[in-house]
Amino acid sequence: MASLLNQTNDTTIILLSLSLILIAGFLLTRITKLARLPNVTGYIIAGILIGPYVLNLIPQGMVKGMGFISDIALSFIAFDVGRFFKKEIFKETGTGVIWITMLESLVPGILIILSIRWIFHLDWNFCLLLGAIATATAPASTMITIRQYHARGDFVNILLQVVAFDDAVCLIAFSVVAALINASGGAGISIHELILPIVYNIGALILGYVGGLLLSKLMTPQRSGDNRLILTIALLLGIAGLCAAADISPLLACMVLGATYINLTYNEELFKQVNEFTPPILSMFFVVSGMSLDINSFKTAGMIGVVYFIVRIAGKYLGAYLGCAWTNTTDRVRDYLGLALIPQAGVAIGLAFLGRRMLPTATGNMLLTIILSSSVLYELIGPVCAKFALIHSGSIKKEKLQDEGIKISSRL
Repeated sequence: MASLLNQTNDTTIILLSLSLILIAGFLLTRITKLARLPNVTGYIIAGILIGPYVLNLIPQGMVKGMGFISDIALSFIAFDVGRFFKKEIFKETGTGVIWITMLESLVPGILIILSIRWIFHLDWNFCLLLGAIATATAPASTMITIRQYHARGDFVNILLQVVAFDDAVCLIAFSVVAALINASGGAGISIHELILPIVYNIGALILGYVGGLLLSKLMTPQRSGDNRLILTIALLLGIAGLCAAADISPLLACMVLGATYINLTYNEELFKQVNEFTPPILSMFFVVSGMSLDINSFKTAGMIGVVYFIVRIAGKYLGAYLGCAWTNTTDRVRDYLGLALIPQAGVAIGLAFLGRRMLPTATGNMLLTIILSSSVLYELIGPVCAKFALIHSGSIKKEKLQDEGIKISSRL
């Protein structure tokens, strides 16, 4: 298939490849839905199947040329994360949730860095990037489980707040690590090389804030829905492009853009409108991620991936436990919160793509392989662990579980 496409013109290659990517992602989600797995899992598996290492349906040049998809997808993801940073949330929760989030995010990251360095003696840059990515949590499967069983209570309230802040901690941690790696890129490090990446990231924060101010002014009541979407996407793409020019992640800038806009306007509708536009982009992002998964690198990344998978779960649980103990939450919240924070997908995969650019080819591919393969496994066990945590924390009423049992038995 790839060889046939290569014989056509560039326009045909691009259009047919994009069509095949979207169709493959859609078809695989039909299968994963039967197994009650998240769509993300289906998209990644679809990418693996149509990619150059299995069926080879997409030309290799097309796969390599679609790196910009990750920047676009991450811009939309970060913008949506920004809407959770309302001033009222900080006033209601105080510093307790922030402490829990910091510990449940950073403890697994630190444990990953130290264990990978100590066990495998790998380069510090690789270990730091892997540790920074380990801090991320994907809330989608957990939130779907909460909605499915109408879970309520203190446990759910704290869980949702932690999930909202979690990705922000990850983005900041990754930006700091990226700045350190960029600063140490030469044999000799000058003050200029050390300070410049930090300046760029501060500039990204300012850019996001200015973008949020501008967006709030542009979204007048007279503005049509179509034009609101056009202007928002134009700002996100522009910010992503400027960040790419400075070789930094667009995540922080776009997150600040979303946070600034929501605090100035309190308008949730724009975020809903943008989210309705993004499914094809996110689908392509995850399918392309699967296409980039080098199956041959499993031979070298296998044991490292196993250690990463286990240590991150242990770190998430330990960090959440310590955070809850520090802030004096109830025993049920302390004992089960970490089990609901296992899934990892969107932000982590996007960061793995960015991290691959900062490393030599072999270690960069290994980093991406570890994150992609572990994300599939995390998305498989995440909903089960979340349901277990919600049941034992008392957040799901027994009636809901009894109703589910009745429905299952009637199907059988």
